[in-house]
Amino acid sequence: MSGIYLHIPFCKQACHYCDFHFSTSMGLKSRLVDALVAEMELRAAYLEPGAVIETIYFGGGTPSLLTATELDQLLTAINARFSVAADAEITLEANPDDLTPAKVRELAASPINRLSIGLQSFHEPHLRLMNRAHSAQESGEAVRRAQEAGFENISVDLIYGVPAPDHRIWQADMAAAFALQVPHLSCYALTIEPDTVFGRQLRKGQFRPPPDEFVARQFELLLAEMARHGYEQYEISNFCRPGRESRHNSAYWAGVPYLGLGPSAHSFNGHSRHATLANNPRYVAAVLEEGLVPATVEVLSPLDQANEYLMTSLRTAQGCNLTKLRDQLGIDLPATQATYLAQLQTTGMATLLDGWLRLTDAGKLLADHITLELFQAA
Repeated sequence: MSGIYLHIPFCKQACHYCDFHFSTSMGLKSRLVDALVAEMELRAAYLEPGAVIETIYFGGGTPSLLTATELDQLLTAINARFSVAADAEITLEANPDDLTPAKVRELAASPINRLSIGLQSFHEPHLRLMNRAHSAQESGEAVRRAQEAGFENISVDLIYGVPAPDHRIWQADMAAAFALQVPHLSCYALTIEPDTVFGRQLRKGQFRPPPDEFVARQFELLLAEMARHGYEQYEISNFCRPGRESRHNSAYWAGVPYLGLGPSAHSFNGHSRHATLANNPRYVAAVLEEGLVPATVEVLSPLDQANEYLMTSLRTAQGCNLTKLRDQLGIDLPATQATYLAQLQTTGMATLLDGWLRLTDAGKLLADHITLELFQAA
């Protein structure tokens, strides 16, 4: 089992919280699609021979800016070079303002069988604060339009922890999302990254994020409402109806190899990571004119692999398999971190049962801190 990720680095405008690689200039879009096809040829041997592609994910950026012709060009190239499973999950990230009736009909006629729609909020002032390109009305309309066109496998994104006087806006956002009856929801806390509009505003005293306690309370409200509406939390930020997990993301958290294509994309083959240069013109020139992929490669030591497994597995509902960590990756956590593991259990932050370490709801609020404490030093 393997996956393919394609980074489409174009957006209509810059969201004030986003630090992903993208450009608002579309001048290179056609050439970049050609470069993605060329990169597939250059890196066709990255995955193991005979690897079956179970998932294809168009991320970004804003992949819904691709035309039907460009999307067909990329999918045709993938099928020509890789063995793609007949039931492969093929996801396209989309912004609501792109999902016009004509666009939805195009996508419904394509091999795309899953949409991840970036709603973020149904509250107009919050959308304007974040500099989203769509309106609150378009948020719901886009999802319903996709459903009417035959898309049933839909995920929507929401952001919580946005500055507000109380929790009523967040509660209304959740209620509006539940009303859409989609099988999957991804909910992320607003994070202020340094090289973003919010980050620069924060340094100038022009933006004030809510206190940690406010964000933590919204996470607690999220967990309660998800459970009440029948959604399972299978990863800290991801919720689904039973059996409706994102196959692509679940494979990533399980350490399944994948090939990442495009500027800023990352790839993983089990023992190393490949990070492509985050520069559109230089990427296109290198791939199309020089026949090489500008990238750095990090070979993962057994310790790196163990720490990475800790980081990803503890984010999931399944948790960290301590037997696997010991027998396959060489780290005996109960021996090296006995005191801290006992502390996590005593304080209600984690459970340790039948060789599995799992974070509780309280522990999930501190997942990054707990993971860092458990990381093994060289």
